[in-house]
Amino acid sequence: MDVRRLDLLRELAERGSVTAVAEATGRTPSAVSQQLKVLEREAGMPLTERVGRGVVLTSAGQALARSATEVAIALERASALWDEFRNHPSGEVTLLTFPTVGATLLPQVLTDLRAVTGLVVRATDLDPELAEFPDLANEYDIVLAHTMPGELPWGGRGLRALPLLTEPLDVGLPAGHRLANRALVTPADVVGETWLGVPSGYPFERILHAIEQATTGRIEISQRFSDMRIVEAFIQAGHGIALVPRYTSGALPEGIVLKPLRGVASVRQIFALVRPDVAERLAVRTVLEVIVDRAARLEQAYGHPSRGTPAEPAGEASAAT
Repeated sequence: MDVRRLDLLRELAERGSVTAVAEATGRTPSAVSQQLKVLEREAGMPLTERVGRGVVLTSAGQALARSATEVAIALERASALWDEFRNHPSGEVTLLTFPTVGATLLPQVLTDLRAVTGLVVRATDLDPELAEFPDLANEYDIVLAHTMPGELPWGGRGLRALPLLTEPLDVGLPAGHRLANRALVTPADVVGETWLGVPSGYPFERILHAIEQATTGRIEISQRFSDMRIVEAFIQAGHGIALVPRYTSGALPEGIVLKPLRGVASVRQIFALVRPDVAERLAVRTVLEVIVDRAARLEQAYGHPSRGTPAEPAGEASAAT
């Protein structure tokens, strides 16, 4: 069987439609369908079947798609071994991040990788709904994703999920707020406040629901934003309070304080998602190693800030330059 046709079958299993495979591989849908028909003749049995206006894999197609994934992993592993033999993790690595991690983690990651000759990282940002992160791993080599504990929408998708951070989400308050002098706040303290929320379907919303359940009260959300810089500006102006990431929010503007929330689980987990074949590439592994290292340094640098300024551990200043 032709490896390129096997790869198309694997893409169909992961992307769900011939049109999506065509867009991802730079072919026309008819060309993809033709190659899949050739693969069916080579296999000697139907690999797809029509359902409605689309196609789905038969049980034989699903089994062969799993084998195609193993073939892709083996090929990438062989290539990686050759790169290791040459000690040369060269090539381009595409990376997708969400904004807060992109602002606080990626600049230092790319600084660290400057010394690796021939390695190019192409990064961009997007803050999608939780369920969309796994699909984006088909478009980018590395996807930095966040979720709530116990909620892993990429489970069962065959992706490798590398944990980077478990990050507390504090309550951001205007400095003159009635709760600003508290050491911490509870659901009962904040349920009646005006909140700045996230778009529906984003991970933080689950914590607001937990506050409601813990108090039998109701959260009033006045505005919804996905950009943390906008949220901070609204907190500073006294238009509401909001959940603010402790490590990745960076240096907060004057006039905002952060308070730990006790009584409900108020943390998020940050992962790097990679397809198993892509994870074998030496260039990808090199980038991931630096991301893991920088995430650990970020977690070490931030205790609980009253204003977002990290306490710099001994030796960090020289290591970061």
